[in-house]
Order: sequence, then C-alpha cells, then structure tokens
Amino acid sequence: MSKSTPVDLALGILDHQLVDAEGRNCGKVDELELDGLDRGTPEVTEIVVGGNAWRTRGLLGRLAARLAGDAVHVPWSEVDSLSSEVELERAAAALTLGSGADRCAKMVAKLPGGA
Repeated sequence: MSKSTPVDLALGILDHQLVDAEGRNCGKVDELELDGLDRGTPEVTEIVVGGNAWRTRGLLGRLAARLAGDAVHVPWSEVDSLSSEVELERAAAALTLGSGADRCAKMVAKLPGGA
C-alpha cells in the first residue's frame, strides 16, 4: 500500500478478513505491530494473524494460543488495499497464511457428506 491515508486501526483494520491476491480468505487481522510510538509518528509495520496473537483475548484466547502455536507476521508492505477486507498483494501460501484452513478442509472432507 503506497499511499499514506489516516485509518482508525480499531474500526478499519482489526478483526477484518484478510484476502490474498487470488481472492482466498486467509484469516483475520488479530493484532498490528506498530513502530514509532516513542517518536510520536506511529506506523503499522506488520499484521499478526492467528496463533499466539490470541493470548491477550481472555482465558479461551490463551488456551487457543497454546494450541495454535506461533502467529504469522505479514509485513504491512504486502497490503494492496483496505475496504471491508484487507486485501494482500500475494497468495496466502507465499505469506505462510491459510495452512490451518487447509488442514481443517482435509479433516472435513473425510466426514460423511463433507466432500
């Protein structure tokens, strides 16, 4: 995302769906990494998705974080556009996103009527 535009981080980005360059849903924005807070010029540097990013979301979040493992950090430079979704410039696999959904899809496919 090349242009600098003011955005309300809580309403405009957090918990929004991430969509890769192929139109695939690949998670939600769980946290944002910021730089420059100490200098008074905050800037988003990374989107944090899944895993231990949930650790601050109460008891269930801490449990889910332990089970899910490490979060995926997506550089902000990979964001193509913002709307009701956060659209990424590359495919989910190139950013190591969506692997949990792939595992779940394989399990669901094995269930009766799941294919």
